[in-house]
Amino acid sequence: MKPSFYDLNYSDLEMVINQNSLNISAASVLFNWHYKKKETAQCVDKIAQRSMDFFKNTFDFSLPEIDRVHESKNDRTVKFLFKLKDHHKIETVLIPFHNKYSICLSSQVGCAMNCSFCFTGKQGLKRNLIPSEIVGQFIIAWRWLAVNRPGEERILNIVFMGQGEPLHNFDAVKKACEIFLSKHGTSIGVQKITISTAGYIPGLKRWSEEIPGVNLALSLHSPIEEKRNELIPINKKYPLNDVLTAIDQIPLNKKQFITYEYILIKDFNDAADDAKKLGTLLAGKKAYINLIPFNSFPGSHYQSPDLDKIDRFKEVLDTFKIPTLIRAAKGDDVLAACGQLNSKNQTALSIN
Repeated sequence: MKPSFYDLNYSDLEMVINQNSLNISAASVLFNWHYKKKETAQCVDKIAQRSMDFFKNTFDFSLPEIDRVHESKNDRTVKFLFKLKDHHKIETVLIPFHNKYSICLSSQVGCAMNCSFCFTGKQGLKRNLIPSEIVGQFIIAWRWLAVNRPGEERILNIVFMGQGEPLHNFDAVKKACEIFLSKHGTSIGVQKITISTAGYIPGLKRWSEEIPGVNLALSLHSPIEEKRNELIPINKKYPLNDVLTAIDQIPLNKKQFITYEYILIKDFNDAADDAKKLGTLLAGKKAYINLIPFNSFPGSHYQSPDLDKIDRFKEVLDTFKIPTLIRAAKGDDVLAACGQLNSKNQTALSIN
């Protein structure tokens, strides 16, 4: 089986070209063709026949295939079910804002974290994705927009908040980021990429040296150890205080913050005392809080608080002078909102 071209970052590609005595200019031409232009056919643009033949015979240029697309009737969110070569499936979400999009990428088939508020955890971990399967989600989603919503093919933000724990698949996520950031290709700004983690400390310890500048979001969800243990079982192995200590050691740019995600669950972590403890925990840090009302999924016993309680929770946090946003659910009618992705349970969707 041929290796995938899309597993190569720019340095890898230059190395291959040098090792095979090809014209080094092919590197920028190929990255421009496949990443900037998002072409999936063989490159025929300003490349020597010898280089063209070499890459055609040496590398696989196929990408994940769209198995199914679900479009929200409420807000135009798009959820893709992608089929991989081994027939595993993953989900990817395009989130619209002002005729532009953020893309929510998956990093694993399933997830090993088994967070109780997340539908993905119910399917368990099948395997890690390789870089080509991660960047492929971006390219195929962009091409879908070009065909189905022409003029709107502007994906400005990348969030690793889909299926899987990104830092549990650190090497592939790192290489995907290098490809996205390359000035020769998609040229996504470092401040436009956010990686979310449940608190996987081995990945956090590699962060500063290997993916500096990329935004970090922590799934916090409770400042109280017992509650966080229920929501995020990995908290028993990597306690919140240790996670926060690791995060505090990550250098931040002048205007950069750490995002702390907090799922609000009715009668569990939505009381004023929870908000006070959260504010006390994060006071003085370069923190930004996303409050996310719980999004229901099949089999869950959790519920979202009413709007008044959500507003009161935010009012308490405001007294700590921590920037806080209540994040509106998008795509929840097609199980595309936060915590609702599960590529094994398509029958649960309300529309097809």
